[in-house]
Amino acid sequence: TTPRTSGATLDGRAGRLRATGQLTSWRTVDLLTITFLGAALGIVFWGWGQLYNGPITALKIGYAPAMGLFAGMWFIAGIVGGLVVRRPGAALFCEVVAAVVSMIPGTEWGATVLIAGILQGLGAEAAFALFGYKRFGVGVAMLAGVLAVPLEWGFEVVAFPASWADIPVLGAFAGGGGWYAAWPLADKFAYAGFLVVSGAVLAGVGGWALTRALARAGALAAFPPGQELRERRAV
Repeated sequence: TTPRTSGATLDGRAGRLRATGQLTSWRTVDLLTITFLGAALGIVFWGWGQLYNGPITALKIGYAPAMGLFAGMWFIAGIVGGLVVRRPGAALFCEVVAAVVSMIPGTEWGATVLIAGILQGLGAEAAFALFGYKRFGVGVAMLAGVLAVPLEWGFEVVAFPASWADIPVLGAFAGGGGWYAAWPLADKFAYAGFLVVSGAVLAGVGGWALTRALARAGALAAFPPGQELRERRAV
């Protein structure tokens, strides 16, 4: 018989185990695990920010939009959260928790990090929703990384109206725009391309690989990735 300790239903192929029962019904272990994963990745986000503003900024001397190749690391929490818990909202929840935790030590981006987390999480969530929360292979993970890009890209490059001046957080962009609003249009689209590559590879493949590593380490025994591993070993 198929083990049920992970709270998953077997679909027949690896990468397709989904949560049992009502997908909207979260277990306590789901909430705790997403919170823990988000917090851990939030610390990674903060550390990555130090690296991004350090050695990686050397790219600005060459071709600044190429820095987008390294931005995918900030999308990874949504992918991991969605791959582990496999319920609606898991990707968004994990990405937002990571964003909040990364803000605590302080960053040069301030509270806008939270907005970025929400936008990236919504994009990643959309990828899992497109497949009805039924597929969780590397292809879907890569798509989640790609879809984390559009809203975030718009937030970073589009000029915002001065009427936003009195809105908390967004007021910092009033009358100007995102960090790269002054770039030429060609550079903005080049940046989008670099973000897509980073989202697919660094966040998508990286998040999928991290999830598999956690499953092999036994950290996800109560979740579908852990059961998938047991099914493969049982063959």
